[in-house]
Formats: sequence, structure tokens, C-alpha cells
Amino acid sequence: QVHLVESGGGLVQPGGSLRLSCVVSGFTHDYYAIGWFRQAPGKEREGISCISSSDGSTYYQESLNGRFTMSRDSAKNTVYLQMNNLKREDTAVYYCAATPYGHGSLAPFEYDYWGQGTQVTVSS
Repeated sequence: QVHLVESGGGLVQPGGSLRLSCVVSGFTHDYYAIGWFRQAPGKEREGISCISSSDGSTYYQESLNGRFTMSRDSAKNTVYLQMNNLKREDTAVYYCAATPYGHGSLAPFEYDYWGQGTQVTVSS
């Protein structure tokens, strides 16, 4: 059974940084795409970034303007989301999700497995 567990959320001041982690277990192979998503109160879940299962290409929501960086450590079955220059509007519950053999997508419906989420609050 596939499981994803996020960690690293918390309270941070505007302009600060956080690094989220997502540990993936249960896949019998390494060919799965991972995506990071977030959902703010009263808003739809949106895709932030993703990594393709085939060539490791990463994709980002354009509005982030390079503030977030996604990386993958296959040896540790862990995916990271480094978030810099955080803004109040980044406040949300952040989720990682996985799908086998995925090409990398920011659409939530493309993903089969989800973590429980981790809260990120940006406030002074």
C-alpha cells in the first residue's frame, strides 16, 4: 500500500523560508510522479510543482516566480519543497501526491495517492 507523509510545515514570518518533506513508501518501483499541492481555506486545491517519473523534469506554477524549488532524493524515497521569500498568501495546507508512471502534472485529478497534509502559516 502506498503512503505519503508530509512534514516541515509551521509558522513563519513573511520573507522567511521553509522546507517541506514528503516520504513515499509502498511503490515497488521508482517510476512515479510526485506533485506538491496546496489548499487555502475557501479555495480549491492548486498544483504548485511536480516531478516527472520518466526523466525527473520539474514543473512549477508560474505565479510562484521561482520562489519554490522541488527536489527528489530517490535513495531516501523523499521529495522536498524548498519555499523561500514566503508571503501571507502562501498560507495553506500543503499536500504531496503520487501517481505511478506519471509524466508530471499540476492537476490534482491526475494523482492517485495523497498525504495527510502539513499546515504552513505565513504571518508576522
